[in-house]
Amino acid sequence: MTEPAVLIVDDEDMVRTALEQWLRLSGFATTTAANATEALALIDDRHPHVVLTDVRMPGLSGLDLLAALGQRSLPIEVILITGHGDVPMAVEAMRAGAFDFLQKPYVPDQLIRTITRAAEQARLKREIAELRRKLDGGETELATRLIGASGGIEALRRSVLELAGIPADVIILGETGTGKEVVARCLHDFSPRAKGPFVAVNCAAIPAELIESELFGHEAGAFTGAGGQRIGKFEYANGGTLLLDEIESMPLLAQAKVLRVIQERVVERLGSNRQVPLDLRLIAATKADLAAESAAGRFRADLYYRLNTATLTLPPLRERGDDCVLLFHYFLGAAVRRFNRPTPSLHPADVSALMTHAWPGNVRELKAAADRFALGLDATGRSLADILGTRVPVISGASLADRVAAYERHLIEAELERHQDSVSAVADALQVPRRTLSEKMARLGVKR
Repeated sequence: MTEPAVLIVDDEDMVRTALEQWLRLSGFATTTAANATEALALIDDRHPHVVLTDVRMPGLSGLDLLAALGQRSLPIEVILITGHGDVPMAVEAMRAGAFDFLQKPYVPDQLIRTITRAAEQARLKREIAELRRKLDGGETELATRLIGASGGIEALRRSVLELAGIPADVIILGETGTGKEVVARCLHDFSPRAKGPFVAVNCAAIPAELIESELFGHEAGAFTGAGGQRIGKFEYANGGTLLLDEIESMPLLAQAKVLRVIQERVVERLGSNRQVPLDLRLIAATKADLAAESAAGRFRADLYYRLNTATLTLPPLRERGDDCVLLFHYFLGAAVRRFNRPTPSLHPADVSALMTHAWPGNVRELKAAADRFALGLDATGRSLADILGTRVPVISGASLADRVAAYERHLIEAELERHQDSVSAVADALQVPRRTLSEKMARLGVKR
């Protein structure tokens, strides 16, 4: 955290110098001005948290300075230094927006306490203003990170903006490759914790015997091989956000200890008796239904209930309609810039392949396909359908009716794969009555 900045305004050189020396020794960053006009010229450049000003000065008074700052609507607190006869005037100034006033002669410790409170108030106002700015423009900015126009992704963006400013733990539920870490990062970046650390831990990638050391840290000699002190991920994320990805893979014993850390908001390194206070937001990401995992005894129910303050469910790509085309264009543009390649053309057959592919790997699979397409794999005659393995069958020498039947069979089979064999969902996607679809499937020999 940076030092609170104070602008000292007084027409007496000795007073300015004495105040500057005292405030610097007390941990404040200081700037001085000999009058209100000079102070106003410094405000935009120095951005002080607090203006400490005498009331009576030649030219513009401290009250004039207060009024001028009020017109700029700046998140700056003003403390007035007044003489004995100026107290009624100073009280009126507080009604006009001054933070406080100090009557000469003032006690130095009282001055420090007052400035400290004013600086904290100014910092809070700035954080709120920044959060409002992000929320006001957040939908536009967030749309460049959570890309898509489908109803599911638009609802997700709204939920992220609503949850970002709320200090609640969150579960993000979604299939592999749907962008759980991207959503977690957005929750962090649009929150008041944005300047703090964002720490992501993949629980599935850490061996069971090391996970406690990774999460909680350890002291030297805590166990064989612990040659020095290590700060754990919980402590490292202090002041920010900790993402526990694939939390369903965490061993049950570690889950019990994580539960205590979450409840108490303190952590003890292995081999230590000292508790380290924690101020962080916890996000758990999972592809599993934690309620079902708890019922089956594979995940602690108490940890699930503790985490389940808010849940964000990410829609799979196969349920996002035209988003797959929009995302493919986005990733293709990024890939051609990264690989310094010309932009390949997308033909109608390529768009059809994007729309009919099941995308079991979701957005991660789509990005990889865009990278391969940008590298020119279609230049040798291979299309995007070849890359995806979803080429529409072509029957040489067959009649038009046979070719149409083959194409229909391919589309229905692809939609069945996309919608996990749900005939109702396929009928909705192809916009045909369910009975008509069932009859076509029987006639074409399509099986679920």
